[in-house]
Amino acid sequence: MDIKNAVVLITGASSGLGFETARLLAQRGAKLVIAARGAAALERAAAELRESTDVVAVAADVSEDAESIVSAGLARFGHIDALVNNASELGPSPMPALEALDWETFARILRVNTIAPLHLSQLVLPGMRARRHGVIMNISSDAGVNAYPGWGGYGASKAALEHLSRTLAAELGDAGIRVLYVDPGDMNTTMHQLAEPGVDLSGLAHPRAVAPAIVALIEDESAAGRYQAQELASAVV
Repeated sequence: MDIKNAVVLITGASSGLGFETARLLAQRGAKLVIAARGAAALERAAAELRESTDVVAVAADVSEDAESIVSAGLARFGHIDALVNNASELGPSPMPALEALDWETFARILRVNTIAPLHLSQLVLPGMRARRHGVIMNISSDAGVNAYPGWGGYGASKAALEHLSRTLAAELGDAGIRVLYVDPGDMNTTMHQLAEPGVDLSGLAHPRAVAPAIVALIEDESAAGRYQAQELASAVV
């Protein structure tokens, strides 16, 4: 995908990997639709991004306002070339064992991490199908593959997201739309700090170091399927 002038929708874009990916895309000339729950943080992010490109910022919960997010992007730009489902819900901090995880909390995790990405994909797919071109990238986690005590609710939601991604890719067939599901690796982020309160995360990668691999995958027309972003990051110039 030619990044310059592409329209990219990124959820969870007010901080962390979402913001760093948006920042790099803006520098490369992409137009952006960004969404996050916190209006103040999102507007700060949008103000910085607008120094480089045209940005639509929608303060919204992806599990409740997917239509509003996509509608705002289409109203401004007319189409969406790539969707990056980056927003995630961790659940309680510190994270409880599965036997203590409240089912309503688990339902919330699933709505944000699994159902919302599918809903957003369903909303952008008609336009992508019509143009026979597009990218859907779902940000996953190694917790969706490996069993870590305390990470069960979050990990289950990411495992489901990965299976949705595989199935969606199979169903799209030769429609010209690439589906990627990407494990960004352990990073020094606010979410990770909440996941493991009190743990020193200073040795982990900054999201800025991982974002180039995310952008490279969006750009690479041959890329599809599952990737581990930190393994690719060192090879991205």
